[in-house]
Amino acid sequence: MTALELRLRQALQPWRAARAWRIAFSGGLDSSVLLHLLADLARREDLPPLRAIHVHHGLQAAADTWPEHCARVCQRLGIALDTVRVRVAPGASLEQAARRARYQAFAERLEPGEVLLSAQHRDDQAETLLFRLLRGAGVRGLAAMPSSRALGQGSLVRPLLSCSRAELQAYAQDQGVVWIEDPSNADERFSRNFLRHQVIPLLAERWPQVVTSLARSAAHQTESRQLLDELAEMDLCAARGVPAFSWLALPSLQLSALAALSDARQRNLLRHWLAPLTRMPDQDHWAGWRDLRDADIDATPIWKLADGELHRADGRLWWLGGEWLGTPESIDLSADLCSQPLALPGNGHVQVLGELPPGRWRLRYRQGGESLQVPGRGRRDLKRLLNELRVPAFVRPRLPLLFDGDELVAVANLTQSSVIEASGAHVRWSPPIGVQGLSW
Repeated sequence: MTALELRLRQALQPWRAARAWRIAFSGGLDSSVLLHLLADLARREDLPPLRAIHVHHGLQAAADTWPEHCARVCQRLGIALDTVRVRVAPGASLEQAARRARYQAFAERLEPGEVLLSAQHRDDQAETLLFRLLRGAGVRGLAAMPSSRALGQGSLVRPLLSCSRAELQAYAQDQGVVWIEDPSNADERFSRNFLRHQVIPLLAERWPQVVTSLARSAAHQTESRQLLDELAEMDLCAARGVPAFSWLALPSLQLSALAALSDARQRNLLRHWLAPLTRMPDQDHWAGWRDLRDADIDATPIWKLADGELHRADGRLWWLGGEWLGTPESIDLSADLCSQPLALPGNGHVQVLGELPPGRWRLRYRQGGESLQVPGRGRRDLKRLLNELRVPAFVRPRLPLLFDGDELVAVANLTQSSVIEASGAHVRWSPPIGVQGLSW
């Protein structure tokens, strides 16, 4: 067994109990070597079921023959192949858009417990570090590609990260592996190709170990990122606190705990907290955070990010995404229809629990000027009442209101008149959860 095969076998050892191994197979050198190595290993050892996935982006005419090539290779090796055609969204970076479409296709096809094996190697690691360094990335951006991470319902594993491109090419030539040469890989208008063909060879003339050194630096950045994440988790414990409204299940943080940290720790905490929710802003865009943090206490500032917004209300930061970014359709519903949970367009669900007394019951949203007879407190203006209850401004226009004719008698989840109180009924609203396409 060669040194390359031994390192691959060692890297895959933790994943031997996976439900299945899927191989990201482009037909190029790297993935072709990985496919051949796995096919050879499967002949000698008991492995999880193997299946290759080829993603066809349709970006160049030459690529139309690649699925057929991949099918022939897989048939010869006895490995099943899925070919997936994707549409690459237009944008400023064709490379990034193609990568996003490719990984989305992979994620959609991974079942729970399955592993996608991808053929990135040490040279890719070095190129990625250099590329991100030139774009001004921070510690998180400069961290090495992880050897494994979650993807969809399964995991992405990169078992060749300790191997060089030269090792893969030597194996391919020795074993007679036939691979596709993507014409776009020679196009130096793409930044990564320019680094690969021009910059790194020039650096290697002066520093022959440049690829190994860059990969090692990426590993150091990974360790630094882990330490920053641990610090962020410690700060999160202090900043989460307990929101006043248990039914408002939105990501939120206590502003005073966050503001007590240094600026650097604030940014570190926010990057960590926002990472699962949105793409990160660039350095210049962080002025929006300072404006939000330092606004007057009675202001309602908003920091707009790529995939949602941060609002400030009731001394907390609130993340709004998905349906919260739109305006819900107005409603005028008979409360008799709401004995079971009823979907509100763009606004979660509403339900009347218990039996209402006789009346002309309707559910509507706030329009302004409403007032409510509050038990023991007399008639109160709804706007003032919501201020007293410290209901966040972004919630108020969404609160379902129960009317008897034109008389407001209950505010969902918050308060109701003595007549409704005596009946034992109340209006329960389950708001959207703030994730695109999902609601409670």
